[in-house]
Amino acid sequence: MKYSLLILLFFSFSLTYGQTKNTSATITSKNGKTEVSITENGELLINVSPQDLQKFQKNKLVNYSDFGAVGDGKADDIDAIAATHAFANQYQIPVKANSKAKYYISGKGRTALIQTNTDFGDASFIIDDTQVENRNLPVFMVSSMLKPFKLKGITSLKKNQEKIDLKFNSTHLITVTNATVKQYIRFGANQNNGKAQTDIFIVDKNGNVDLNAPIIWDFNTITDITALPMDSTTLTLKGGRFTTIANKENSKYNYYSRGISIRRSNVVVEGLEHRITGEGETGAPYGGFINIGDCANVTVKNTLLTGHKVYTTIGAAGVPVSMGTYDLSVNKALNISFINCSQTNDINDSAYWGLLGSNYCKNLLYDGCSFSRFDAHMGVANATIRNSKLGHQGINAIGSGKFLVENSTISSRHLINLRPDYGSTWEGEFIIRNCTFKPSNIKLASLIGGAYSGQHDFGYTCYMPEKITIENLRIDDSKYPTDYEGPAIFANFNPKMVDGAYQEKFPYVKTKEVNIKNLNILSGKPLRVSDNTYMFRDVKVNKE
Repeated sequence: MKYSLLILLFFSFSLTYGQTKNTSATITSKNGKTEVSITENGELLINVSPQDLQKFQKNKLVNYSDFGAVGDGKADDIDAIAATHAFANQYQIPVKANSKAKYYISGKGRTALIQTNTDFGDASFIIDDTQVENRNLPVFMVSSMLKPFKLKGITSLKKNQEKIDLKFNSTHLITVTNATVKQYIRFGANQNNGKAQTDIFIVDKNGNVDLNAPIIWDFNTITDITALPMDSTTLTLKGGRFTTIANKENSKYNYYSRGISIRRSNVVVEGLEHRITGEGETGAPYGGFINIGDCANVTVKNTLLTGHKVYTTIGAAGVPVSMGTYDLSVNKALNISFINCSQTNDINDSAYWGLLGSNYCKNLLYDGCSFSRFDAHMGVANATIRNSKLGHQGINAIGSGKFLVENSTISSRHLINLRPDYGSTWEGEFIIRNCTFKPSNIKLASLIGGAYSGQHDFGYTCYMPEKITIENLRIDDSKYPTDYEGPAIFANFNPKMVDGAYQEKFPYVKTKEVNIKNLNILSGKPLRVSDNTYMFRDVKVNKE
């Protein structure tokens, strides 16, 4: 086997659905050896001998060593790994890592494009982020062979609309934008001017919208609407022991994407492990080792992940902020499940940031997970947490629909925190069933946290959950201070709103009713509505 490197130049570009110079490859089958070389433009040239081609097709499997990977933990194997997947994609053959191999992956600007089943097995992958040419490029990209296209003829959409007047040849994922409307206008230390109104949903071949993930906004104008065909088959990634040698950049918002990006619908990730080493005094944040986006129906199960060390920087408001840094990231994605997953760090160790960050999602699920955090920044429509343990950063969310938390333990300041920087809004209902809440600050213990002044325009009307149902909840506040008055349903969302003199420029739609059945408070103290009795004076609390 001959592995030749001609020359590699540095290129900067953004990765799209299609191939770019860091993922594209030309494959030939000529007499001679199977070898991989690189053009002056950084593209892969792969020649597969006729004998090897016949063998690979007969075996219906290729290994990284077939294309020159050394697997000794020292030689840079990223080009060979990328070449293996390029060949496998063209001939639709699965890939299997060599048993017990240790692949070193440098900071070279190369992405391995995965379009076939891949078994990483018991192989190790060392991802060195100490000298990265392009931090925006993932190491692996799981992508579809199907291509997106622009839709024509759709000029507006309505919230909960059941059908669009177009025909398709299969199920499609639709992403729609109205750039003339700004939403999620963030408040606080990381303030910004908002994002274009965005939604994502699924339609069948007749244009029927999947109402389990409904359209959540009225679009009076559409500036962009794109359809992506959804793969009907499931692509599986199995195994793999990944270790990131962390970057040592200055602590600024220069997010690293050096992991596995999933941009294909119907994907299962199983049995993967990710660890982190080399975190020092400074470091740039990470956008998710597993980064899921622009897709639907992705399941991550039996997977071990790691929280990243928290670094601080100066935020947009000119004050110090802790930077969000993630091992899991989900953006513009539907029906995403995490099943029987955990993390290597103590979930209550505040030196490490919460594991998950998400935006523009629908139907997120934790089942059997032990993580430091669940989080929905720019909205989730419908979420479920069951049979799980949540640590020091707890449950943070804004969004709509139904949020179900059951058979779970939450050890945080609040059982559910409605993010104040996005308006502490949830248009829908909360159901909390068969749970244990261990407040990290017992003196300020409240089930529903948040803050809302009514003076900031977030780009939408802000709601509290219209209905909250609490069944079989155990509140472990047994180690309470002497001045403790007991837990509250609601935090003090607005300490200034103590009477009718306070006026909200942007009125908050408050909760209508709270239904409570079988509550066990270990301190023996009563459950109060809130420290702010005026703000929540109209909430109807029903206790059994």
